[in-house]
Amino acid sequence: MSVQSIRLFGDPVLRTEAAAVTTFDKELRRLVEDLTDTMLEAPGAGLAAPQIGVGLRVFTYNVDGTVGHLINPDLTLSEEEQCGPEGCLSFPGLTYDTRRALSVVARGMNMWGEPVVLEGSDLLARCVQHETDHLDGILFIDRLDDEQRRLAMRAIREAEWAGATPPTVRVSPHATFGRAR
Repeated sequence: MSVQSIRLFGDPVLRTEAAAVTTFDKELRRLVEDLTDTMLEAPGAGLAAPQIGVGLRVFTYNVDGTVGHLINPDLTLSEEEQCGPEGCLSFPGLTYDTRRALSVVARGMNMWGEPVVLEGSDLLARCVQHETDHLDGILFIDRLDDEQRRLAMRAIREAEWAGATPPTVRVSPHATFGRAR
């Protein structure tokens, strides 16, 4: 268990679709622990594996005092929408109103390979959609209208963290080199 560095906008891993988890082993449980520790330390409402440089479909969440994780999520979204402030640990200090479904039913697995159903609305729904987008290589700025996206890109260019050199990607000693097959 350890806190990992969070990848910032511009790092290619954030635009890469993550692979499905097929092996539920000790390495996966360590990944969930690292994600949880990093998310709580940041602090954030959620954190996806690509944000720490791991291309697997795993995310953690911390909403209304409930900390959990979901692996290989499959979402069913409500037709009713919400629009509200959203930020991202990969875009430090930036928050923009983002349109999302008001509620979500997320089906997936826990770190032991057992089925999980996560249902929620408002902030939990926003978090689950945001983190699942990360697993698909989609960033919250992609969901902004044109004017908001222009403002966001200007703020990103002016941010002190913009243009930071992405951290080196580490290679896993695991037989699958950190990716599911």
